Amino acid sequence: MSIKAIFLDFYGTVVHEDDEVITYICEQIKENSQTDATLAEIGGFWWGEFSGLFIESHGKNFTHQRILEETSLKSTLSHYRSSLDETKLSELMFNHWMNPPIFQDSIEFINQCTFPIYILSNIDRIDISEAIKFHDLSVKDIITSEDVKSYKPRPEMFEYALKISGFVPNEVVHVGDSLSSDVAGAKNMGIKSVWVNRSNREFKGNIKPEFQVGNLKEVLKIQELV
Repeated sequence: MSIKAIFLDFYGTVVHEDDEVITYICEQIKENSQTDATLAEIGGFWWGEFSGLFIESHGKNFTHQRILEETSLKSTLSHYRSSLDETKLSELMFNHWMNPPIFQDSIEFINQCTFPIYILSNIDRIDISEAIKFHDLSVKDIITSEDVKSYKPRPEMFEYALKISGFVPNEVVHVGDSLSSDVAGAKNMGIKSVWVNRSNREFKGNIKPEFQVGNLKEVLKIQELV
């Protein structure tokens, strides 16, 4: 297998996800809530609200990531009878998205990779543009959910990336940390995938990546990609 380009996820793959921010917000809701809900219950409800909106968000029904987060957070605050302001809490996430900590191996990978790199991210363009600028990263191009009016694992982002890169599915590989969004989305398009499993999670399910690595530098050592 000889590839000509790499499609690369961003949050959770190149930079840290917003897990710590989400945990902090859930803690604030718990302290302010007029219920005895646990952190797990609050986080689970919030994720459920967000996921429902996320799945329906494509085409004419597309909604920006920032709005999805704020809307789902507002529902969560209401459900747990919290008087906190969803806009102020959401700003904590937005600030993280624009200034996320980066994994050291990501810098080394991007600097050493000889293939053109196309970032494919489920995010609004303003956030990832600021993040790329913040870390002074050089990539071939950036494709966001806002650009294609849909989110991975739907095909639109992959289709658009193939179109602007000029490559066909067997000439690229998609690298990402999400089995449901990155690996499944790539597989549905006939694109081979590399699962970035930084926390050594146990593989479950039927969506199996062609390759698995513990960090991005290991991608450069996959002989089948050369």
